[in-house]
Amino acid sequence: MSIRAALLPLLAALTACAHPAPPPSPTAGVPGADRDAHGCIGSAGYRWCERTQQCERPWELAKAKGLENTAEVITAYCAEPPAGPAKR
Repeated sequence: MSIRAALLPLLAALTACAHPAPPPSPTAGVPGADRDAHGCIGSAGYRWCERTQQCERPWELAKAKGLENTAEVITAYCAEPPAGPAKR
């Protein structure tokens, strides 16, 4: 075995250690770490609903409000501003 052939695996191992990968962020892959600006956890199915002023799961909102469970209907429902006091 030549010196070159013996040093090649050692050189490859040392090169791999010279540039270690950065450590993962503390929240990477942690369930619930994907909160949006309103605090809604997208991976749990929640999204912000302007009308109700809270995080909602579309399928639960559709059932509770008697809406058709489609993206278009839920988006239209949640896009409306919250009901305020009656104007005089």
